[in-house]
Amino acid sequence: MLTVDFSRFPLAPGDRVLDLGCGAGRHAFECYRRGANVVALDRNADEILEVGKMFGAMALEGEAPAGATAVAIEGDALALPFPDDSFDRVIISEVMEHIPDDKGVLAEMVRVLRPGGLIAVTVPRWLPEKICWMLSDEYHEVEGGHIRIYRGDELLGRMREAGLNPYGTHHAHGLHSPYWWIKCAVGVDNDKALPVKAYHKLLVWDIMKRPLATRLAEQALNPLIGKSFVAYATKPHLPAAPAEPAGSAEAAVSAVSAEAAVSAAAPSVESGR
Repeated sequence: MLTVDFSRFPLAPGDRVLDLGCGAGRHAFECYRRGANVVALDRNADEILEVGKMFGAMALEGEAPAGATAVAIEGDALALPFPDDSFDRVIISEVMEHIPDDKGVLAEMVRVLRPGGLIAVTVPRWLPEKICWMLSDEYHEVEGGHIRIYRGDELLGRMREAGLNPYGTHHAHGLHSPYWWIKCAVGVDNDKALPVKAYHKLLVWDIMKRPLATRLAEQALNPLIGKSFVAYATKPHLPAAPAEPAGSAEAAVSAVSAEAAVSAAAPSVESGR
């Protein structure tokens, strides 16, 4: 289940992509399938281990084009272990609502994104999330849980403050909002409740089979109660430097590599087909 719409966030083979806070790796896997050179980063060591294993399995099965690479590493979103301008694309999906210093995370993402590169940010949408908070304290009052609810204009404002130029937004996962409202009403961890089990089966059916009925229903629901708000932005190019005055000394120019330095311990794979 993807939240980022890749028709609005185009990738080319060989693009360097950072999936920040990758979780179970859904967007990282899709980028790898599209031929990108992917870095999946998360602070959860167990999830990173599983994502690395999946990258390896995908390479063995030939799911990625020849030349595509993928690596999974443990890291801190507030201190990314990469040089400036290292990536062509950065994705952060359903992460910023968990982090106290969201402005610091945005600053780090902008730092490692090259000028002209694209960024995709997804967060829970204000209305569906507000209803969840009203129905259940348990939903958000957990360690590492959601600590804020973004309004769309608030998120776009923070992206602009970080130096980004937003170019598009949309809502996603309209079928999922009622599921979470039901869970919040009966108990977030009460997966045995009949309404929860029934709705979960519907969502699994939709994800696996993608029937026309649920696809049309979600298209209709997304603008109204889509669970996620998705924003896309570019990092602008810097203004051209003024010309040197006549007779001045020649400026020294140094080239800095934009390749990310990745820990040798990180599981890495390269597609060989």
